[in-house]
Amino acid sequence: MTTLDSLPACPVETTLTLISDKWKILIIRDLLPGTRRFSELRRSIGHISQKVLTANLRQMESDGLVRREVFAEVPPRVEYSLTDTGRSLKPVIDAMWSWGEAYKADRAA
Repeated sequence: MTTLDSLPACPVETTLTLISDKWKILIIRDLLPGTRRFSELRRSIGHISQKVLTANLRQMESDGLVRREVFAEVPPRVEYSLTDTGRSLKPVIDAMWSWGEAYKADRAA
């Protein structure tokens, strides 16, 4: 769990601490439209192992970015969604999308 005391003083560095992992940013991207089950996330992200996805989701839940809901069914069903804090990263993701598109267009020209 990332504690307030362990976060850097710089706000940019704080953001990077929470989302800089390649997989975390893709998890956020794929949860922005809404709730997903573990298997749906794994398929949508692509080449991620179950172990790595589980570890990232647990860390993001601990950091307050992702909500995990377990349903008492057989077999058990688990769904993941973004918290309000996680959803507040949408402008960051949108800016990264726009920058990436502009960069690719510039490189193609």
